[in-house]
Amino acid sequence: MFKHVLVPATGADSDKAVFETALLAARPFGAHLEFLHVRVDVTDVVVAMTAGGIGGGGAIQSVIDRLEAENKALEQKAWQAFSSFCAEAGIATGGSAPGTGLCADLVVETGNEAQWLAEYGRFADLVVVGRTRNGEDVALDVLEAALMDTGKPLLIAAAQAQAALPGTVAIAWKDSPEAARAVSAAMPMIEAAERVVIISVEEDEQTKEETSERLQRALRWHNANTSVQHLARNGRPAVEVLLGAAAGVGANLLVMGGYSHSRLREVVFGGFTQRILRGADLPVLMAH
Repeated sequence: MFKHVLVPATGADSDKAVFETALLAARPFGAHLEFLHVRVDVTDVVVAMTAGGIGGGGAIQSVIDRLEAENKALEQKAWQAFSSFCAEAGIATGGSAPGTGLCADLVVETGNEAQWLAEYGRFADLVVVGRTRNGEDVALDVLEAALMDTGKPLLIAAAQAQAALPGTVAIAWKDSPEAARAVSAAMPMIEAAERVVIISVEEDEQTKEETSERLQRALRWHNANTSVQHLARNGRPAVEVLLGAAAGVGANLLVMGGYSHSRLREVVFGGFTQRILRGADLPVLMAH
């Protein structure tokens, strides 16, 4: 089960949906929510500017002053959002002991966000991030770090949090190690779900329908209300078919593997996966 959930607290307005999604994932398990805020390292920026021969002393000082002001403002917003969210949700803060139920704290680090997310994420049971930040896609290195460098499942929140999790869990199934690992990572959600729907979209003539039934038989030991849908593309993109099926069953969560057959940036968060993240209005749980 998920007992330790890591959540970035960036100070952006879009954090609210990420916080709410993390809470939905944590509450059924009485988990600890660890919020992480990362300040920009001003020293690194100054070193980069100096090495690049950019600007004189006055220009560099102006950048330092601006970055420090931005750091302070974002950290204050992160703390305010954290405090307000926990108060409204009735979450205990301030160093609660393990086993005492739902609780939270916020830690602040300075440096590279992706690196700190990976470092803290290795000790969490689940990492929750947003797919956008104030209207723009979250930096690719942050998503990469959360998925590839933690060894832990990644829950990517939608722009608006679901009313409940897990509810109905849809599994985007293909016979691959990545999909199998995603199913294993999502097992706490699968076991607690009202129902589970395995969705298999035909890719080519070699698609093996029997593996979906094999997965169904295995998952019924965890959740008896597990069914399968085999779907033909009929000339439509696989993403469109999958998202249509997930919407049709009223899915609250989509589980899928993080696939890679070539460079990570071109495949895992490009192509099929990127279209899923941009087109799905529900959270997506991934593992690699």
